[in-house]
Amino acid sequence: MHLGVDSFVSSVTDPTDGRVIAPEERMSHLLEEIALADQVGLYSFGIGEHHRSEYYDSAPSIILAAAAARTENIRLGSAVKVLSADDPVRVFQEFATLDLISKGRIDLVVGRGSFTESFPLFGLDLADYDSLFAEKLDLLLQIRDNVEVTWSGRHRPALNRQGIYPRPLQDPLPIWVGVGGTPESFARAGLLGLPLMIAIIGGEPRQFAPLVDLYRRAGAQAGHPPEQLKVGLHVFGFVAETTTAAADTIYPGWNEMFTKISRERGFARPSRQQFDATSGPNGAFFMGDPKTVADKILRVGKQLGGVDRLSLQMTNPRLSHSDLLRGIELLGTEVAPLVTGK
Repeated sequence: MHLGVDSFVSSVTDPTDGRVIAPEERMSHLLEEIALADQVGLYSFGIGEHHRSEYYDSAPSIILAAAAARTENIRLGSAVKVLSADDPVRVFQEFATLDLISKGRIDLVVGRGSFTESFPLFGLDLADYDSLFAEKLDLLLQIRDNVEVTWSGRHRPALNRQGIYPRPLQDPLPIWVGVGGTPESFARAGLLGLPLMIAIIGGEPRQFAPLVDLYRRAGAQAGHPPEQLKVGLHVFGFVAETTTAAADTIYPGWNEMFTKISRERGFARPSRQQFDATSGPNGAFFMGDPKTVADKILRVGKQLGGVDRLSLQMTNPRLSHSDLLRGIELLGTEVAPLVTGK
């Protein structure tokens, strides 16, 4: 199993002095974090996409280009690219260019996104939420597999034997499908033979086992070999010297984030009790000292019938840069060896 980090590049208030980190400084910190992940041997680093005031990741391909120029070995990717709100031609061109800059270290993870701000921002109808993604994924895959494309659909002007350039170094460019908990999404990824990235943000990870099985069965029925049907996990968590320190470091920012989201969506206000339960052995958060986190990663991997990749999402508006650097260091130097046996 490969381990990595995902970031939503949230704005940060330094917990030590209450200072709001300026956007340009936050970007500088982010590139330091990615460089450290590369240095400590982590497999991947992903950048999300949001169009909200509390995040700085509305243009992930630009961030990834800067990271590609500063790293040597780590794979870089989207976490996830909101394909529904973008043009598949431009998405392919941007990530093919990134693949050339990085010398073949790019993964394109596409999804529909868990926030909806991009729909009105780009003049899209939320009622087309699923059809936009299905149609644009179809076009993206045709572009990946063919230099010249002839295609027509409902949401974008047709293409008639038009060439799409540049072509990436990797052939084919890895395209993953990011999913939540919808069975149709798991089945679609399996039928297409695309690797799967599951965002687990609540509940118990083992509850996803039937959906992972559905994905693998759909892929097998469509004739795709088992080794093509890769499974990755995008999970929330943090690594510190002790489990108590990890939880206490992350909780203030988690409470801030989820209080705001809960207010927007009409949910009950989150509590420390809820946070601690979700951080426990069977919960969705991968929180603790290196051994606790490694044990949980291995346990969940077995529960889901094998996992190829796990990315820890450590975005937090109250997490200091130094604490995040230490968390990345521990993930690479202490957690990863326990998981991989190397």
